[in-house]
Amino acid sequence: MDTARRYVRSILFPLILLLAGPALASQSTLLVVGDSLSAAHGVPTESAWVELLRERLQRQGLTQWQVINASIGGETTDGGLRRLPELLRENDPGVVIIELGGNDGLRGFPPKVIKANLAAMIERVQDSGARVVLVGMQIPPNYGPRYTSMFADIYPSLSDRYDTALVPFFLQGVYNKDGLMQDDGIHPTAKAQPTLLDNVWPALRPLLQQPVPQSTASRKATARRSDQ
Repeated sequence: MDTARRYVRSILFPLILLLAGPALASQSTLLVVGDSLSAAHGVPTESAWVELLRERLQRQGLTQWQVINASIGGETTDGGLRRLPELLRENDPGVVIIELGGNDGLRGFPPKVIKANLAAMIERVQDSGARVVLVGMQIPPNYGPRYTSMFADIYPSLSDRYDTALVPFFLQGVYNKDGLMQDDGIHPTAKAQPTLLDNVWPALRPLLQQPVPQSTASRKATARRSDQ
């Protein structure tokens, strides 16, 4: 009887994996790692650009993607880098949006430190098998032309080096428009959230329409099955 059971399992188990494989591979996670600009600071959660992204994915039939928002108000690139390994393990994403650096710039952190932290984040994400969307930021001109120029150059430079998707400037069409920034002059209003999503969408959409990448966990599972 035990021999018969083992024989049945040896036939059925690979068949089940084969049939379930395409369905499992069609599901993946879109992870957003950002600061208060993505954490719905000062706006209703249902109005925030990440929630609007969820709605757009549904409308456009991209239902294979679930969105996990791991953004935290006040987050820096150093904090994001420290949190990232656990986020990758927990969520096993196919695409990661990195929206960080603004708080570093506002605090006057050295551009080379910001760049090194973001580079390390990109490398970790790509090593996990996921794709990266890097969200570019700029800081106010009162920080001086040299610093603001060096800061702004971080994002296109890293995108070129690592061949990532790039949002040139997250607040384009927002930061200088009446009614689109909160009184603090830093955070967009609820009215601005659709524009933020529209700024991200051209870089993000092509990645979502490609085959879902095989994650680290999936690759390990495939390797284990091959060894059996």
